Amino acid sequence: MKRRQMMQLAAASMGLSIAGVPLHVLAQAKPNGVINAIVQPEPPGLMSAIYSNGPTQLVAGNIFEGLVRLTEKLEPVPALAESWQMSDDGLTYTFKLKKGVKWHDGKPFTSADVVFSVDVFVRKTMARARGNLAAVESISAPDAHTVVFKLKHPVGAFLSFFETGSMPMVAKHIYEGAADFLSHPANNKPIGTGPFKFKEWVKGSYIQLTANEDYHVQGVPGVKDVYYHVIPDAASRAAAFESGKVDILPGGSVEFFDVKRLASLSGAAVTTKGWEFFAPHSWLWLNNRRKPFDDVKFRQAIMYAIDREAIAKVAFFGFAKVASGPVNSSVKFYTDKVTHYKRDLNKAKALIKETAYKGEPLRLLPMPYGETWMRVAEMIRQNLQQAGIKVEMVSTDVAGWNSRLNEWDFDMSTTYVFQYGDPALGVARNYISSQIAKGSPWNNVEGYSNPKVDDLFDRGMKETDATKRAAIYAEVQKLLVDEVPIAWLHELQMPTIYRTKIDNLISSGIGLNDGMGYAKLK
Repeated sequence: MKRRQMMQLAAASMGLSIAGVPLHVLAQAKPNGVINAIVQPEPPGLMSAIYSNGPTQLVAGNIFEGLVRLTEKLEPVPALAESWQMSDDGLTYTFKLKKGVKWHDGKPFTSADVVFSVDVFVRKTMARARGNLAAVESISAPDAHTVVFKLKHPVGAFLSFFETGSMPMVAKHIYEGAADFLSHPANNKPIGTGPFKFKEWVKGSYIQLTANEDYHVQGVPGVKDVYYHVIPDAASRAAAFESGKVDILPGGSVEFFDVKRLASLSGAAVTTKGWEFFAPHSWLWLNNRRKPFDDVKFRQAIMYAIDREAIAKVAFFGFAKVASGPVNSSVKFYTDKVTHYKRDLNKAKALIKETAYKGEPLRLLPMPYGETWMRVAEMIRQNLQQAGIKVEMVSTDVAGWNSRLNEWDFDMSTTYVFQYGDPALGVARNYISSQIAKGSPWNNVEGYSNPKVDDLFDRGMKETDATKRAAIYAEVQKLLVDEVPIAWLHELQMPTIYRTKIDNLISSGIGLNDGMGYAKLK
């Protein structure tokens, strides 16, 4: 077997890091102090193997753990697995689990929990995990601390499957034999292996986590308690930070126009780190099933018509970068060697004249996620109207927006989507034909279908050689950018505002979602 191991003990002996965190950060012996953060909106639940939305992951990623953590460079490092090996043919992965790990109720964590979590629980409850696991032929546990995965074909992004948000470990002794995982009473008081334990949830007010003082990493967690406050509107969340009620405003919890002011307060700072894995990418869904969006020239005209630079400056106050295509530049195998659509109204108008569009009104559905997104939609409408495209705004609430996209009842709609660090994990789903299915606002909503694109994404997913993967994904990016199935807008930078009294707040590629245990108060 070809050894590709990362071992905690080796890192410790060389004075490097544990789970990607410098050892000097872990020197504090006892957790001390309290951190107050915002969670917005209030999560539907804290069982992250059931709810994969952002608010749930923000809190539950510090209760539950995966086999690996991901650094800001998206390199897998040990978490519940202390090492792993991949066979020469890329079809077998053997994980060695860390010994002495306990669930929050004191029961030991073993390989049986891994097999149950992956092969039973998440296959039923997590659509994204279920898709990732389609290539897994079998999972076995030769002993209490070894897990072996055999694959049907190589998967280049396989190790990235096992970060806590994508594949959280679930306690077999709690859930085995349950008739319904979704309604299990244990979901209300989640038991994980992470640095924090669930303590209390006062609905509409706060969620409290408390230190797991039996945690398997020395010196972690650094603080005693973390409170996640539920505050309904952005202005009130900003006021709570100003008053000192909260210490952390996660990315997206206040309007972009407030970021600079809040970050300039005494004892405050801002960072855009901790979103490398998610790589939020915004775009304009274009319903390819409907005229005039079935014409590639009309779609290209939209790209030329939109002033994406202006939107980045005016709506996002600089916390956005114009997207060159379907892949975020922080994602593996990104290339900018594609057609670039700089704003050009003359080109847009010329292309429109070559289509069957006759000035009929087209509906624009803004994403109902606050003032910033309404401003984005208004600027897009103005830009398109300048090119001669008549646009009607159709406003709705979050439920209505989801429903319309789920049922393909739209012409155009703004959105942003996470890309999960690798094209196989978070990009392909938006363009391959097999992901054209009603019921999700995050798959191939636009209805684009191209057999060559399907083949390229399939080859890229199965290839393990990085150089070959890069060539495949470069080809598919060029093809997609020329065909414009959707109108790419921006790579979003999600600014986290925090008190400077907090040290080591961001220690991984998913930031606050698994890093609160490694933070400490100065």
